[in-house]
Amino acid sequence: MQVLQQKVKKLAKELKPTTIAWRRHIHAHPELSFEEHQTVAFVEKTLSEMGIDQYERKATTGLVVKIKGKNPEKREIALRADMDALPIHEQNEVPYCSKVEGVMHACGHDVHTASLLGAANILHQTKSDWEGTVRLIFQPGEERIPGGASLMIKDQALEHPRPTSIIGQHVMPFIPVGKVGFRSGLYMASADEIYLKVKGKGGHAATPHLNIDPVMITVQVLSALQQVISRKNNPKIPSVLSFGSIETPGASTNVIPNEVLLAGTFRTLDETWRAEAHEQIEKIAKITAQALGGECEVEIRKGYPHLKNHEQLTKRNRQRAEDYLGAENVEELDVWMAAEDFSYYTQMMDGCFYRLGTRNEAKNIISSVHTPTFDIDEDAIEIGAGLMAWLAICEVQDW
Repeated sequence: MQVLQQKVKKLAKELKPTTIAWRRHIHAHPELSFEEHQTVAFVEKTLSEMGIDQYERKATTGLVVKIKGKNPEKREIALRADMDALPIHEQNEVPYCSKVEGVMHACGHDVHTASLLGAANILHQTKSDWEGTVRLIFQPGEERIPGGASLMIKDQALEHPRPTSIIGQHVMPFIPVGKVGFRSGLYMASADEIYLKVKGKGGHAATPHLNIDPVMITVQVLSALQQVISRKNNPKIPSVLSFGSIETPGASTNVIPNEVLLAGTFRTLDETWRAEAHEQIEKIAKITAQALGGECEVEIRKGYPHLKNHEQLTKRNRQRAEDYLGAENVEELDVWMAAEDFSYYTQMMDGCFYRLGTRNEAKNIISSVHTPTFDIDEDAIEIGAGLMAWLAICEVQDW
């Protein structure tokens, strides 16, 4: 076991410059959710150059790859990486800066894809040293509802046969490079999109008594909706209700608009409360608007479920990570109210979703994901590729 671990580490180190080059190519050529045509073609080309030719397109821009060790029917597990970018204009001044205006890998999916390619190379080179099959899932559209994971599942990316477990890795800019983080049980929130249209009667701002002001109604609606969290929710259940967009079509300084459009998100870690909260949001928004002479249309687009890491699988992988990196380099994660469509996979099988540290304050690499200055310390990629390969080998071998 130790001999094979050292072999994996050696290969990860040797592959580091190549894996970084893959990451930089993907970073410079980002594609939005469900538009990852060049990215998946690059993945196919790279796999073919490794000598890996057993792959299959799924959900149009997704890819499923199988790497078979000795006795491939013994057991099969899966590794997953997402490939899509975000509609963000990059502000980093680096040689590999995005070449696509207004599109950026601001969530590290370029790192995930490159790391899984590196893991594929390591697994392919060591396939005579382990038994079973490792399925690699290169997934589109994690950043956009309905989530590429749900489409991959619908397109039978997990079948023939279904793997016994799945492991996913995600960058974490709050953890220093060289470290990783794990959490068993409840980890990430569900995420739903909330759209409100507050309707009134527009007119001249000098005669508000002749109008029904949807702006003022919106103020009251937003205030009332905070009671969903502060008064309706059990404080033991983490929940977030935030509105990030307010628009007033046709408005100006002296015009009261006919309507106000709002967009927000609701997140929680409990599915029963999630359904109840949807009802409360709709009820409170409509009644508040009606009480002030207006009306409110409510649309709730149900997004990803909450993510729950399998207790035993995560415990095993944490121990393996400690053995691979040293216990001092493995941290316990807090609950994270962001969402991940990896949660769809965890509804189908045992799942473990962990974090790869990418922060380096000495190099001023400190920006959070989903920001125009997000970047990583690329030393993380050697760990990203090597650890994923090692966790897969241990799990498929049941070590």
